[in-house]
Amino acid sequence: MDDNILSGPNPADSCKIGPTSAQKRNQKAYKVRVRAALFQKDRPLPGHPCNDDEELYPKKIANFSKALPHNQLGEVKLKAYKTLIRALATGDPDVFETIPMGGAARLVNPQAAYAYDLAGPDSHHLSILPPPAFSSAGMAGDMAELYWQALTRDVPYADFGTNELTNAAAVDLSNFSVFCGPKVNGVVTPQTLFRGNAPGCQNGPYLSQFLLKDFPFGAKTVDQRYRTPVSGVDYMTAYDDWLGIENGSLPSTPGLYDTAPHYIRNGRDLGEYVRWDFPFQAVLTACLILLGFGEAVLAPCNPYLNSATQVGFATFGAPHILDFVARSARLALEAAWFQKWLMHRRLRPEEFGGRVHNLITGAADYPINKELLNSQAVAGAFSKYGTYLLPQAYPGGCPAHPSFPGGHSCFVGAGVTILKAFFRESFIIPNPVEASSDGLSLLPYTGGPLTVGGELNKLAANITLGRDAAGIHYRSDMRSLYLGERAAIGILQDYKKTYNERIAGFFVTKFDGTKVKI
Repeated sequence: MDDNILSGPNPADSCKIGPTSAQKRNQKAYKVRVRAALFQKDRPLPGHPCNDDEELYPKKIANFSKALPHNQLGEVKLKAYKTLIRALATGDPDVFETIPMGGAARLVNPQAAYAYDLAGPDSHHLSILPPPAFSSAGMAGDMAELYWQALTRDVPYADFGTNELTNAAAVDLSNFSVFCGPKVNGVVTPQTLFRGNAPGCQNGPYLSQFLLKDFPFGAKTVDQRYRTPVSGVDYMTAYDDWLGIENGSLPSTPGLYDTAPHYIRNGRDLGEYVRWDFPFQAVLTACLILLGFGEAVLAPCNPYLNSATQVGFATFGAPHILDFVARSARLALEAAWFQKWLMHRRLRPEEFGGRVHNLITGAADYPINKELLNSQAVAGAFSKYGTYLLPQAYPGGCPAHPSFPGGHSCFVGAGVTILKAFFRESFIIPNPVEASSDGLSLLPYTGGPLTVGGELNKLAANITLGRDAAGIHYRSDMRSLYLGERAAIGILQDYKKTYNERIAGFFVTKFDGTKVKI
C-alpha cells in the first residue's frame, strides 16, 4: 500500500481553509481530548458499598452461582465459587479458564468489568447504592412482586383495573413494610402495579408510546407487532428442572409461540421483547419516532432551530443523536458489568426462589423474611405449580451473570437520558394509542396528554420491569437506571467542548425529577 495514502500529502501543500492551520488544529484536537480526560480524572472517587451478604453467609447462599456446580439444595460448591472469586480478584484471563463449570452454560463476559473506554466516565468511577440484603424486608417486597408478576403474566394491561389477580396483587403488596413501587396514598393500586416511579410513568397506558407506535425505518414504516409466546406456559417450576438449569444444563424444551404477531399487551409479551432485543433497540425505536415528528420536537438548545441558513446533520442532527444512543449503551453496560462481577454478585430471583422452596419444604434453613413466606404471592405460586419456585417465562431462566445491577436497566437509562438531552421533554405526543386486550390491534388513547419526557421515563421502566415480568430481575435492580443516566451525562459532558456551534448546554430532567444543565 502507498504510504502517502496513510500519511497524506505534505501539510504545507494543503488546500484547507478555516480559522486555524493544520498544526494549530492538531494541537487543539489534542487539548480537547486531554481536557475531557482530566475532567473525568479529577472528579471525586466514589465509594462502592455492598450489602455484605457474601461475607455473612459462608455457603454463599445470597450470591450468584448459576452455571457453576451445586449440591442437591442448589448451593454452590465452594471450591468452584472460590476459583471464580480468585479469577475476579486477579483479573487474569488464564484463571478464568480454570473455573469449574457445572454444565454446558458459560459465564457471560466477566472480563468486561475491567474494560476502559475513551469517552465518558470510567466504569469504575460510577457508583450505585447496594441491593437489599438477603434477609431484609426489602428483599421480601422485591420477591413478592416477582411472584405476582409471574402469576399475572397473561393478564392484559388494559384489564388490570378489573382483573381479580391484579387486584389481589395490589392488596398483598400494600401489606409489605418495604415495597418500593409507586403507591397512591400509601397503597399499591392496579393503576400503579408494576410501574416505575419516575415522572410520567403512572400516566396513561401501562406501555410507553415508543413500544406501540409505528416507526420509520429508512424507506419503510414498521409496525410494532412482535412474535409472542403462547399463554399459560411457564418454566423451571419442577425442582429437578430448576436444579439442572442452575448447574448449567441447557433447557430441554424450546419456547412455544403464537402463530400471529401481537402488539405487546401483557407481561409475557413484554418479557419476550426484552429477551431478544439488542441493547439499544427500544431507544433506537424511540429516537426514530421522535425524529419523525420534525423540528418541533427538538430540544430548545439545538443551535439550528433558529438558523435561517443551516440544519443539523453530523452535529445536532439525526446521525449525531443516533450515534450517542448506541455509544451510551456500551458505556452503560461496562458500568453495570463492573458492579455485577466485581462488587455485588447478587443471586438471581430464580436462585432465591430455590431458597424459598427448600426453606418452606424443610430441606434447608435460610434467614428469609417472614413477610415473604406468609404472603399470598408465594401461596398462589404453590397452588398453581405445586412448588415454591419462582416460575420463569424463559425455558432457561436468567442469563449466566449476576442480577444487580440490571444490564437492560442501565443501557435504557443511558439511552433515554441522551434522548432527553436532544428532544423537547414537554412536547405532547400526537395521536397516542394503546394495545387492545388481545394484542391484535391498536386503539386510540383518549385520556390526558402524554409528553415525550414522561413516555421516555415510562419506556425505561417498561424495559426494566419487563425483565422482572420474565422472572429474571428484581425491582431494586432498576437502581441501575441512575447508573446509566450518569454514564450518559458523562458522555454529554465530554463532548460539549467538541462543537463549533454556540450552545448554552444540554438540559435534562433526571429520573428523580430534578433538572440539570450539562
